[in-house]
Amino acid sequence: MTPPTSLEAPASTANRRVVAFHDLPSPEEVMEKQPLTPDLVSEVERSRLDVARVVSGEDDRLIVVVGPCSIHDPEAAIDYARRLKATADELAEDLLVVMRVYFEKPRTTVGWKGLINDPDLDGSYKINKGLHMAREVLIEVLRTGLPAGAEFLEPNSPQYIADAVSWGAIGARTTESQVHRQLASGLSMPIGFKNGTDGNVQVAVDSLVSAANPHFFFGMNDQGRASVVETAGNQNCHIILRGGTAGPNWDDASLADAAQRLEKADQAVSIMVDASHANSGKSEVRQAEVVGEIADMISGGDDRITGIMMESFIEAGAQKITDGRNGLVYGKSVTDACMDWGTTDALLRKLADAVAARRKARM
Repeated sequence: MTPPTSLEAPASTANRRVVAFHDLPSPEEVMEKQPLTPDLVSEVERSRLDVARVVSGEDDRLIVVVGPCSIHDPEAAIDYARRLKATADELAEDLLVVMRVYFEKPRTTVGWKGLINDPDLDGSYKINKGLHMAREVLIEVLRTGLPAGAEFLEPNSPQYIADAVSWGAIGARTTESQVHRQLASGLSMPIGFKNGTDGNVQVAVDSLVSAANPHFFFGMNDQGRASVVETAGNQNCHIILRGGTAGPNWDDASLADAAQRLEKADQAVSIMVDASHANSGKSEVRQAEVVGEIADMISGGDDRITGIMMESFIEAGAQKITDGRNGLVYGKSVTDACMDWGTTDALLRKLADAVAARRKARM
Protein backbone atom coordinates (compact mmCIF):
# COMPACT_ATOMS: atom_id res chain seq x y z
CA MET A 1 0.00 0.00 0.00
CA THR A 2 1.14 3.55 -0.74
CA PRO A 3 1.27 5.82 2.31
CA PRO A 4 -0.88 8.97 2.23
CA THR A 5 0.58 11.97 0.39
CA SER A 6 -1.76 14.56 1.88
CA LEU A 7 -2.46 15.68 5.41
CA GLU A 8 -5.68 13.68 5.48
CA ALA A 9 -5.52 11.30 8.46
CA PRO A 10 -5.39 7.60 7.47
CA ALA A 11 -7.68 5.04 9.07
CA SER A 12 -4.63 3.51 10.76
CA THR A 13 -0.94 4.35 11.00
CA ALA A 14 0.06 0.66 11.20
CA ASN A 15 1.04 -1.70 8.36
CA ARG A 16 0.90 0.99 5.67
CA ARG A 17 3.20 -1.01 3.38
CA VAL A 18 1.95 -4.49 4.26
CA VAL A 19 -0.10 -5.97 1.43
CA ALA A 20 -1.50 -8.95 3.37
CA PHE A 21 -0.98 -11.34 6.27
CA HIS A 22 -1.07 -15.03 5.35
CA ASP A 23 -1.79 -17.66 7.99
CA LEU A 24 0.84 -20.24 8.89
CA PRO A 25 0.27 -23.50 10.75
CA SER A 26 1.89 -23.62 14.15
CA PRO A 27 5.20 -25.49 14.52
CA GLU A 28 3.36 -28.05 16.62
CA GLU A 29 0.88 -28.73 13.80
CA VAL A 30 3.65 -29.20 11.24
CA MET A 31 5.65 -31.50 13.52
CA GLU A 32 2.57 -33.58 14.33
CA LYS A 33 1.93 -34.15 10.61
CA GLN A 34 5.59 -35.06 9.98
CA PRO A 35 6.96 -36.42 13.25
CA LEU A 36 10.39 -37.85 13.92
CA THR A 37 10.25 -41.50 14.88
CA PRO A 38 11.88 -42.47 18.21
CA ASP A 39 14.82 -43.96 16.26
CA LEU A 40 15.39 -40.70 14.40
CA VAL A 41 15.14 -38.68 17.62
CA SER A 42 17.88 -40.87 19.10
CA GLU A 43 19.98 -40.47 15.96
CA VAL A 44 19.72 -36.68 16.04
CA GLU A 45 20.67 -36.56 19.70
CA ARG A 46 23.62 -38.91 19.21
CA SER A 47 24.98 -36.94 16.25
CA ARG A 48 24.64 -33.64 18.11
CA LEU A 49 26.75 -35.07 20.91
CA ASP A 50 29.30 -36.34 18.38
CA VAL A 51 29.62 -32.87 16.82
CA ALA A 52 29.94 -31.25 20.25
CA ARG A 53 32.73 -33.68 21.16
CA VAL A 54 34.71 -32.76 18.04
CA VAL A 55 34.19 -29.03 18.65
CA SER A 56 35.43 -29.40 22.24
CA GLY A 57 38.45 -31.49 21.24
CA GLU A 58 37.29 -34.70 22.91
CA ASP A 59 37.02 -36.41 19.51
CA ASP A 60 39.93 -35.98 17.07
CA ARG A 61 37.93 -36.57 13.91
CA LEU A 62 37.21 -33.81 11.40
CA ILE A 63 33.66 -32.51 10.97
CA VAL A 64 32.85 -32.28 7.26
CA VAL A 65 29.71 -30.32 6.43
CA VAL A 66 29.14 -31.12 2.77
CA GLY A 67 26.27 -30.89 0.32
CA PRO A 68 24.46 -28.56 -2.08
CA CYS A 69 24.72 -24.80 -1.68
CA SER A 70 20.94 -24.95 -1.29
CA ILE A 71 18.27 -27.62 -1.64
CA HIS A 72 15.96 -26.99 -4.59
CA ASP A 73 15.11 -30.55 -5.75
CA PRO A 74 14.18 -32.99 -2.94
CA GLU A 75 14.65 -36.03 -5.19
CA ALA A 76 18.19 -35.04 -6.16
CA ALA A 77 19.00 -34.14 -2.56
CA ILE A 78 18.10 -37.62 -1.32
CA ASP A 79 19.97 -39.21 -4.23
CA TYR A 80 23.03 -37.22 -3.12
CA ALA A 81 22.47 -38.20 0.52
CA ARG A 82 22.56 -41.90 -0.32
CA ARG A 83 25.86 -41.49 -2.17
CA LEU A 84 27.31 -39.47 0.67
CA LYS A 85 26.19 -41.96 3.30
CA ALA A 86 28.07 -44.82 1.65
CA THR A 87 31.34 -42.87 1.65
CA ALA A 88 30.73 -41.45 5.13
CA ASP A 89 30.41 -44.96 6.55
CA GLU A 90 33.72 -45.99 4.99
CA LEU A 91 35.51 -42.99 6.49
CA ALA A 92 33.73 -42.80 9.84
CA GLU A 93 36.88 -43.48 11.85
CA ASP A 94 38.39 -40.20 10.65
CA LEU A 95 35.50 -38.01 9.46
CA LEU A 96 32.22 -36.98 11.05
CA VAL A 97 30.19 -36.22 7.92
CA VAL A 98 27.17 -33.92 8.20
CA MET A 99 25.10 -33.30 5.09
CA ARG A 100 24.56 -29.65 4.25
CA VAL A 101 20.75 -29.27 3.96
CA TYR A 102 20.15 -25.55 3.48
CA PHE A 103 16.63 -24.22 2.85
CA GLU A 104 17.00 -20.46 3.36
CA LYS A 105 19.26 -18.28 1.21
CA PRO A 106 20.30 -14.81 2.37
CA ARG A 107 20.47 -12.47 -0.61
CA THR A 108 22.75 -9.47 -1.04
CA THR A 109 19.95 -7.74 -2.96
CA VAL A 110 17.24 -9.98 -4.43
CA GLY A 111 16.96 -13.51 -5.78
CA TRP A 112 15.54 -16.94 -5.00
CA LYS A 113 15.32 -17.18 -1.21
CA GLY A 114 15.31 -20.95 -0.87
CA LEU A 115 12.99 -23.93 -0.72
CA ILE A 116 11.05 -22.80 2.35
CA ASN A 117 10.27 -19.38 0.90
CA ASP A 118 9.64 -20.39 -2.71
CA PRO A 119 9.35 -24.17 -3.11
CA ASP A 120 8.15 -24.00 -6.73
CA LEU A 121 11.03 -21.71 -7.80
CA ASP A 122 8.60 -19.41 -9.58
CA GLY A 123 8.02 -16.48 -7.24
CA SER A 124 4.76 -17.89 -5.89
CA TYR A 125 6.09 -17.98 -2.30
CA LYS A 126 4.05 -20.95 -1.07
CA ILE A 127 5.73 -20.92 2.31
CA ASN A 128 3.26 -23.36 3.88
CA LYS A 129 4.24 -25.89 1.21
CA GLY A 130 7.91 -25.04 1.63
CA LEU A 131 7.88 -25.75 5.36
CA HIS A 132 6.42 -29.22 4.80
CA MET A 133 8.82 -29.95 1.93
CA ALA A 134 11.83 -28.88 3.98
CA ARG A 135 10.81 -31.03 6.90
CA GLU A 136 10.25 -34.04 4.63
CA VAL A 137 13.72 -33.63 3.10
CA LEU A 138 15.29 -33.51 6.55
CA ILE A 139 13.45 -36.66 7.62
CA GLU A 140 14.52 -38.49 4.46
CA VAL A 141 18.15 -37.45 4.98
CA LEU A 142 17.98 -38.72 8.55
CA ARG A 143 16.53 -42.00 7.29
CA THR A 144 19.67 -42.55 5.22
CA GLY A 145 21.61 -42.43 8.49
CA LEU A 146 23.26 -39.04 7.89
CA PRO A 147 23.04 -36.11 10.31
CA ALA A 148 21.79 -32.86 8.76
CA GLY A 149 23.21 -29.35 8.97
CA ALA A 150 21.26 -26.18 8.19
CA GLU A 151 21.71 -22.42 8.25
CA PHE A 152 19.16 -20.54 10.34
CA LEU A 153 18.15 -17.25 8.76
CA GLU A 154 14.56 -16.43 9.70
CA PRO A 155 14.31 -16.28 13.51
CA ASN A 156 11.02 -18.25 13.62
CA SER A 157 11.73 -20.97 11.05
CA PRO A 158 13.84 -23.14 13.41
CA GLN A 159 10.69 -23.90 15.41
CA TYR A 160 9.47 -25.91 12.41
CA ILE A 161 12.61 -27.90 11.55
CA ALA A 162 15.32 -27.61 14.21
CA ASP A 163 14.39 -30.86 15.96
CA ALA A 164 15.74 -32.68 12.89
CA VAL A 165 19.01 -30.70 12.64
CA SER A 166 22.27 -31.91 14.21
CA TRP A 167 24.48 -28.89 13.42
CA GLY A 168 23.52 -25.34 12.57
CA ALA A 169 25.13 -22.25 11.09
CA ILE A 170 24.64 -18.52 11.40
CA GLY A 171 25.70 -16.89 8.14
CA ALA A 172 28.12 -14.08 7.39
CA ARG A 173 25.33 -11.52 6.89
CA THR A 174 23.74 -12.27 10.27
CA THR A 175 26.62 -13.28 12.54
CA GLU A 176 26.72 -9.78 14.07
CA SER A 177 22.95 -9.72 14.59
CA GLN A 178 21.75 -9.71 18.19
CA VAL A 179 18.62 -11.55 17.05
CA HIS A 180 20.68 -14.46 15.70
CA ARG A 181 23.03 -14.59 18.66
CA GLN A 182 20.00 -14.83 20.94
CA LEU A 183 18.50 -17.48 18.69
CA ALA A 184 21.70 -19.55 18.86
CA SER A 185 21.69 -19.33 22.66
CA GLY A 186 18.52 -21.41 22.70
CA LEU A 187 19.15 -23.83 19.83
CA SER A 188 19.61 -27.46 20.81
CA MET A 189 22.55 -28.27 18.52
CA PRO A 190 26.12 -27.00 18.08
CA ILE A 191 26.26 -23.79 16.04
CA GLY A 192 28.96 -22.37 13.79
CA PHE A 193 29.20 -18.59 13.35
CA LYS A 194 30.77 -17.38 10.11
CA ASN A 195 33.04 -14.36 10.00
CA GLY A 196 31.46 -11.22 8.54
CA THR A 197 31.18 -10.65 4.80
CA ASP A 198 34.08 -8.19 5.05
CA GLY A 199 36.24 -10.90 6.63
CA ASN A 200 35.90 -9.63 10.20
CA VAL A 201 36.59 -12.61 12.48
CA GLN A 202 36.10 -10.77 15.76
CA VAL A 203 32.33 -10.51 15.21
CA ALA A 204 32.16 -14.32 15.04
CA VAL A 205 34.25 -14.66 18.22
CA ASP A 206 31.97 -12.14 19.95
CA SER A 207 29.01 -14.23 18.84
CA LEU A 208 30.37 -17.27 20.69
CA VAL A 209 30.55 -15.29 23.91
CA SER A 210 27.05 -13.86 23.43
CA ALA A 211 25.43 -17.17 22.45
CA ALA A 212 26.96 -18.96 25.43
CA ASN A 213 25.02 -16.69 27.78
CA PRO A 214 21.31 -16.75 28.76
CA HIS A 215 18.97 -14.38 26.94
CA PHE A 216 15.37 -13.14 27.00
CA PHE A 217 13.83 -12.09 23.68
CA PHE A 218 10.68 -11.93 21.57
CA GLY A 219 9.81 -15.19 19.81
CA MET A 220 7.20 -17.81 19.04
CA ASN A 221 6.37 -20.99 20.94
CA ASP A 222 5.44 -24.38 19.44
CA GLN A 223 1.77 -23.43 19.48
CA GLY A 224 2.52 -20.42 17.26
CA ARG A 225 1.86 -17.83 19.96
CA ALA A 226 4.03 -14.75 20.49
CA SER A 227 6.21 -15.40 23.53
CA VAL A 228 9.10 -14.14 25.59
CA VAL A 229 11.78 -16.76 25.06
CA GLU A 230 14.19 -17.46 27.93
CA THR A 231 17.33 -19.42 27.01
CA ALA A 232 20.07 -21.14 29.00
CA GLY A 233 22.93 -20.36 26.59
CA ASN A 234 24.71 -22.59 24.08
CA GLN A 235 28.23 -23.70 25.02
CA ASN A 236 28.71 -25.77 21.84
CA CYS A 237 29.51 -23.01 19.35
CA HIS A 238 32.52 -22.42 17.10
CA ILE A 239 33.67 -20.06 14.35
CA ILE A 240 33.73 -20.61 10.59
CA LEU A 241 36.31 -18.88 8.41
CA ARG A 242 34.76 -18.18 4.98
CA GLY A 243 36.93 -15.37 3.67
CA GLY A 244 35.69 -11.86 2.94
CA THR A 245 35.98 -8.85 0.68
CA ALA A 246 39.72 -8.75 1.38
CA GLY A 247 40.11 -12.33 0.14
CA PRO A 248 40.63 -15.82 1.62
CA ASN A 249 41.38 -16.35 5.32
CA TRP A 250 42.29 -20.02 5.74
CA ASP A 251 46.10 -19.60 5.52
CA ASP A 252 48.39 -20.13 8.51
CA ALA A 253 48.48 -16.44 9.45
CA SER A 254 44.69 -16.20 9.39
CA LEU A 255 44.33 -19.36 11.48
CA ALA A 256 46.85 -18.01 13.98
CA ASP A 257 44.97 -14.72 14.22
CA ALA A 258 41.65 -16.51 14.74
CA ALA A 259 43.18 -18.80 17.37
CA GLN A 260 44.60 -15.82 19.24
CA ARG A 261 41.23 -14.09 19.22
CA LEU A 262 39.51 -17.23 20.54
CA GLU A 263 42.06 -17.64 23.34
CA LYS A 264 41.71 -13.99 24.33
CA ALA A 265 37.94 -14.47 24.57
CA ASP A 266 38.47 -17.63 26.66
CA GLN A 267 37.00 -19.80 23.91
CA ALA A 268 38.22 -23.18 22.68
CA VAL A 269 40.42 -23.04 19.57
CA SER A 270 38.06 -24.92 17.29
CA ILE A 271 37.94 -23.60 13.74
CA MET A 272 35.89 -24.75 10.77
CA VAL A 273 37.03 -23.58 7.35
CA ASP A 274 34.48 -22.96 4.61
CA ALA A 275 36.34 -23.86 1.42
CA SER A 276 33.71 -22.16 -0.73
CA HIS A 277 32.50 -18.53 -0.79
CA ALA A 278 35.32 -15.97 -0.58
CA ASN A 279 37.89 -18.64 0.29
CA SER A 280 37.66 -19.92 -3.28
CA GLY A 281 36.08 -17.03 -5.13
CA LYS A 282 32.91 -19.17 -5.45
CA SER A 283 34.73 -21.32 -8.02
CA GLU A 284 34.08 -25.05 -7.71
CA VAL A 285 37.46 -25.72 -9.34
CA ARG A 286 39.36 -23.53 -6.87
CA GLN A 287 37.28 -24.92 -4.01
CA ALA A 288 38.60 -28.42 -4.71
CA GLU A 289 42.15 -27.06 -4.69
CA VAL A 290 41.53 -25.29 -1.37
CA VAL A 291 40.21 -28.49 0.21
CA GLY A 292 43.33 -30.33 -0.96
CA GLU A 293 45.59 -27.64 0.48
CA ILE A 294 43.72 -27.70 3.81
CA ALA A 295 44.09 -31.48 3.87
CA ASP A 296 47.85 -30.98 3.53
CA MET A 297 47.81 -28.62 6.52
CA ILE A 298 45.92 -31.20 8.58
CA SER A 299 48.36 -33.93 7.52
CA GLY A 300 51.14 -31.69 8.77
CA GLY A 301 49.63 -31.73 12.25
CA ASP A 302 47.49 -28.57 12.31
CA ASP A 303 45.01 -29.22 15.09
CA ARG A 304 43.34 -25.79 15.00
CA ILE A 305 41.15 -27.02 12.16
CA THR A 306 38.33 -29.17 13.55
CA GLY A 307 35.94 -28.84 10.62
CA ILE A 308 35.62 -28.06 6.94
CA MET A 309 32.63 -27.03 4.83
CA MET A 310 32.25 -27.88 1.14
CA GLU A 311 29.57 -27.07 -1.43
CA SER A 312 28.96 -30.19 -3.49
CA PHE A 313 26.20 -31.74 -5.57
CA ILE A 314 25.83 -34.49 -8.15
CA GLU A 315 26.88 -32.29 -11.10
CA ALA A 316 29.54 -29.58 -11.11
CA GLY A 317 28.83 -25.88 -11.46
CA ALA A 318 25.56 -23.95 -11.24
CA GLN A 319 22.56 -23.08 -13.38
CA LYS A 320 20.04 -20.25 -13.43
CA ILE A 321 16.34 -20.59 -12.73
CA THR A 322 14.47 -19.32 -15.81
CA ASP A 323 11.12 -21.14 -15.81
CA GLY A 324 10.47 -22.57 -12.37
CA ARG A 325 11.54 -26.20 -12.25
CA ASN A 326 11.29 -26.61 -16.03
CA GLY A 327 14.50 -27.23 -17.93
CA LEU A 328 16.76 -27.63 -14.91
CA VAL A 329 19.68 -30.07 -15.05
CA TYR A 330 19.21 -32.83 -12.46
CA GLY A 331 21.58 -32.58 -9.51
CA LYS A 332 23.05 -29.18 -10.40
CA SER A 333 22.99 -26.19 -8.06
CA VAL A 334 20.71 -23.21 -8.72
CA THR A 335 22.69 -20.94 -6.40
CA ASP A 336 26.49 -21.06 -5.91
CA ALA A 337 28.60 -23.41 -8.04
CA CYS A 338 29.25 -26.81 -6.45
CA MET A 339 31.86 -29.52 -6.93
CA ASP A 340 30.58 -32.72 -8.54
CA TRP A 341 30.14 -35.97 -6.66
CA GLY A 342 33.22 -37.70 -8.07
CA THR A 343 35.47 -34.82 -6.99
CA THR A 344 33.81 -34.71 -3.59
CA ASP A 345 34.25 -38.43 -2.97
CA ALA A 346 37.97 -38.19 -3.76
CA LEU A 347 38.40 -35.17 -1.48
CA LEU A 348 36.61 -36.88 1.40
CA ARG A 349 39.08 -39.73 1.14
CA LYS A 350 41.99 -37.30 1.05
CA LEU A 351 40.67 -35.56 4.18
CA ALA A 352 40.29 -38.90 5.96
CA ASP A 353 43.91 -39.77 5.14
CA ALA A 354 44.96 -36.36 6.44
CA VAL A 355 43.19 -36.89 9.77
CA ALA A 356 44.79 -40.32 10.13
CA ALA A 357 48.20 -38.76 9.47
CA ARG A 358 47.58 -36.02 12.03
CA ARG A 359 46.54 -38.62 14.59
CA LYS A 360 49.66 -40.67 13.92
CA ALA A 361 51.87 -37.59 14.28
CA ARG A 362 50.50 -37.02 17.78
CA MET A 363 51.54 -40.46 18.99
